[in-house]
Amino acid sequence: MKNETKELMRFAELLADAARSICLDALQRKQSVSLKPDDSMVTETDLAIESRLRELIGQRYPGHGIYGEEYENKNIDATHVWVLDPIDGTTAFVAGIPVYGTLIGLAREGKPFIGIIDHPASNDRWVGVADTATWMNGNEVRTRTCETLENAFMTCSNPDFFDEREFLQFCGLRNQVLYTQYGGSCYAYGVLASGRTDIGIDSKMDPVDVYACAAVISGAGGRMTDWSGRQLTFQWSGQVLACGDPKLQAKVVNVLE
Repeated sequence: MKNETKELMRFAELLADAARSICLDALQRKQSVSLKPDDSMVTETDLAIESRLRELIGQRYPGHGIYGEEYENKNIDATHVWVLDPIDGTTAFVAGIPVYGTLIGLAREGKPFIGIIDHPASNDRWVGVADTATWMNGNEVRTRTCETLENAFMTCSNPDFFDEREFLQFCGLRNQVLYTQYGGSCYAYGVLASGRTDIGIDSKMDPVDVYACAAVISGAGGRMTDWSGRQLTFQWSGQVLACGDPKLQAKVVNVLE
């Protein structure tokens, strides 16, 4: 692994440490919650974490871009762009359900490159470099082999996010897999990278929700695309599909289409 990549990974973990510290401190007090124009929740902790991460990035890498959940994007045509979701699973955070986490991604030439999925409540952290390697809590992990739908364990954060047509597509897939687990937020993508599950499917997503996860899953040997198997970009939004076994991906896409 190149020294530049190692340095960027170390800095990404520094960002994750800063986010975790703010998040754990916030758990000790009641949160101020408001609704954004799309009716999704945002807390004072979301804002505090992203503000601090932007500050640290600006100090270390002023030429890098930032694509964030809560504030205006900056210089996203840069070669390196940090993709930030300060609290993925804000509703779970508000409810006290410990599947929320911080997503810190670094895109290179617009593609997922480095990713961190950090879960303060469970003290778990996945760190991945696309097409290279992924570690959970310092130990390297890999996705597992699963070439058949009938043996596949699938996760979905919330089927309420599907429109009518998407729900019918999802049901067609759900009827063919072994089991479907709901409500894992970004934790579900971490366990897929660790070889505990096989398929992750969601919709109404944006790059901040998936770029870190895509790098983590790719580093562990899996793939993350849209429902048609197309690569994720900053211009993409909506449907996302992750498979631990790349051979399973084409079969899932075929069912969805």
